[in-house]
Amino acid sequence: MSDELWSALISLFGSAFGAVVGIAVNTRLSNYRIGQLERKVDKHNNLIERMFRAEGNIRLLDEKISEMAARAETRDGCQ
Repeated sequence: MSDELWSALISLFGSAFGAVVGIAVNTRLSNYRIGQLERKVDKHNNLIERMFRAEGNIRLLDEKISEMAARAETRDGCQ
């Protein structure tokens, strides 16, 4: 075999190896970043659920305050 053929084969295998390693590294980095994003989404979803519950509690407290104010007005009006 000639030197040019050996040089071409070595270049081919070197390029193929570099491409495979590059793809593997890029895949690992992408998986890591996706995992980080999933954690952020989980935190956000947890916040949304907590806010929904807090809004329900605020609504309930508003109703209780209104009832207490109505009772106080009724009591003040009777005396």
